[in-house]
Amino acid sequence: MSYRFLLDENVPRSVFKYLESNGYDVEYVPSGADDRVVIVIARRKNLILVTRDSDFADEIRYPPGSHPGIIVLRIHPAKPETIIERLAYTLHNIRGFQGKTTIIYNDRIELIK
Repeated sequence: MSYRFLLDENVPRSVFKYLESNGYDVEYVPSGADDRVVIVIARRKNLILVTRDSDFADEIRYPPGSHPGIIVLRIHPAKPETIIERLAYTLHNIRGFQGKTTIIYNDRIELIK
């Protein structure tokens, strides 16, 4: 299964390049788009949102099943190479991001179904 991603503007360009070079369909949100616009774009285009914005981990505002999927990167420090390493590990080992919120930490992955 090939996932399709929407990267928030707070996600490094190197993540975009990594995903694209590995055959994923990936695009960035428009510059300056607020959270409401970002989630509308993700829903309309059926793209899994990848963001560093922890607001998107809020189950009340973004309940599972109300979106195509959200991946929140809570990696500190937010070095691009660490983000890519953790995201690659997650994509290789976790299946079924659709409609779920996935939070990636330095040392674990949390799935909100």
